[in-house]
Amino acid sequence: MRLIVTRPAVQAADWLLALRALGQDAVALPLIEISPAEDPAPLHAAWAAVLGEPALALVMFVSANAVQHFFALAPAGGRWPAGLRAAGPGPGTAAALIEAGVPPGQVVQPPADAETFDSETLWTLLSGEEWAARQVLVVRGEEGRDWLAETLRERGARVEFVAAYRRHAPQPGAEGVALLARAQAEPAQHLWVFSSSQAVGHLRLLAPGADWRGARALASHPRIAQAARLLGFGQVLLLPAPTPAAVAVAAAAVAAASQQPAGPPIESRP
Repeated sequence: MRLIVTRPAVQAADWLLALRALGQDAVALPLIEISPAEDPAPLHAAWAAVLGEPALALVMFVSANAVQHFFALAPAGGRWPAGLRAAGPGPGTAAALIEAGVPPGQVVQPPADAETFDSETLWTLLSGEEWAARQVLVVRGEEGRDWLAETLRERGARVEFVAAYRRHAPQPGAEGVALLARAQAEPAQHLWVFSSSQAVGHLRLLAPGADWRGARALASHPRIAQAARLLGFGQVLLLPAPTPAAVAVAAAAVAAASQQPAGPPIESRP
């Protein structure tokens, strides 16, 4: 059974190395293309706010891509200010922040055993603070969820956004087109790995009218699992963590189940 990793190309490459080291047959079919923001001026202004006075109370990064594209435009010699916290919704974003130079003690992230890695879980770590009149910067793509920003504003915070990158539907080359065709023709031989609802939506665009009832998928969040079900995937398993190790364990379970007599389909846990 071959795993199809749908993360953007850079992250997919890292995941392939990790999954293959865990003994998995994994290939990449990136379903989101990432490119820098068209206008870097807002990012330069955001860096001025990060490094200037009065200091921000918090900088929220929505993903590792947000971290990488934001820090790519860091001023020469600029260091992350002591005391300024940087928040992320999960371990991938937190690792990217630390690699970019944010001291680990200033990184806010959900605990490793959190049930989900998202803004709602991150908010449980921040909700006990007083946010009135405090300034927060959210670094994201050109579009994104506003839930955390709206929640902070309801508590009186001043929230600004800056777009560090753009997300596009991909244009697969010949190998990607062939892989997509094989996955449709041989659904039992493939297991999709989704880490974004937008990726699921792009799959719909790439294969309009495809019948996914015989296909199986792993999803890193309930919203993503729901998107896969709505696309028509016959079996969807919700991962306990968005990591290659969790994918390998889940893939082994799916493979073992496929060797058993037919039973009820694998469903996402509530």
